[in-house]
Amino acid sequence: MSDNRIVVVAGPTASGKTRLGIALARRFGGEIVSADSMQLYRGMDVGTAKATCEEQAAAPHHMLDVADPRESWSVARYVEEASRVCDEILARGRVPIVVGGTGLYIDSLVAGRDFAACEEDKALRAALETEYDRRGGEEMLKALAAFDPERAAKLNAGDRRRIVRAFEIYRLTGKTITEHDAETRRRPPRYEAARIVLNFRDRAALYDRIDRRVTKMAEDGLFREAEALLRAGLPPDCTAMQAIGYKEAVLALRGELTEDEALDLIRQGSRRYAKRQITWFGRWEDALRILWEREPVFPAALQSSTAFLKSRGYHE
Repeated sequence: MSDNRIVVVAGPTASGKTRLGIALARRFGGEIVSADSMQLYRGMDVGTAKATCEEQAAAPHHMLDVADPRESWSVARYVEEASRVCDEILARGRVPIVVGGTGLYIDSLVAGRDFAACEEDKALRAALETEYDRRGGEEMLKALAAFDPERAAKLNAGDRRRIVRAFEIYRLTGKTITEHDAETRRRPPRYEAARIVLNFRDRAALYDRIDRRVTKMAEDGLFREAEALLRAGLPPDCTAMQAIGYKEAVLALRGELTEDEALDLIRQGSRRYAKRQITWFGRWEDALRILWEREPVFPAALQSSTAFLKSRGYHE
């Protein structure tokens, strides 16, 4: 087997990724590499449905609890750290099993995107943000069109972050984001990925499972967890606290919502997020797709996943 093969287990929230990933790790001598943009953060366990201590004991886990929630991790930083972890797992003769629902993280890791060599200049970015605020989005978009018309055509004037980033990359590297994207597409992917996607045949069954998960989060102490993070000095407006589950819990703790109202908003937000995840993973053409009926049936999923991976050259 080549030394750049990884397994990916993806799907919408509450679709059973953690359990299947662990089963595959145990069967194929693998180690779990989380691909969840919020499970990176320490102290955020309940609201992110992080693997439990028992689950983490069942197979080695990586990319969990690697960041302080005051930090704001970029996709580029995730790719840098996760690729290092995957390479170390492969060097030990084991199989990286990337498990998660953050599609951009997964695709970027597999492709080996360098995100303009991760170039970043905080002073330049601040200056460009000030320029955007002074000139306005329409004027900045017109200026962008002068040197990168293709990217400008994809953005709207209100997309401050992406417009500023396009200017930042161009001024730092002399190349447009369009040029960087084209170079990335021409490169072979960093990893050869065998992708497995979980979902439910009936969307209503997924939504019911999401609703039950949110109820369990409340029972397991979601509001206490959010309160502990605030007491530890975590700013309520930081990136980590804007995640689904935490921003609503903060509003309840402030008395702006009841707990039941907050939970209803979490359910709604989780369903909308699941729809976006389904759309993202639906674009993968070479994936094994496992569609649950009312509830996941893991023995059957493990059997079909095993056959799929063996067909791709993996060995138990």
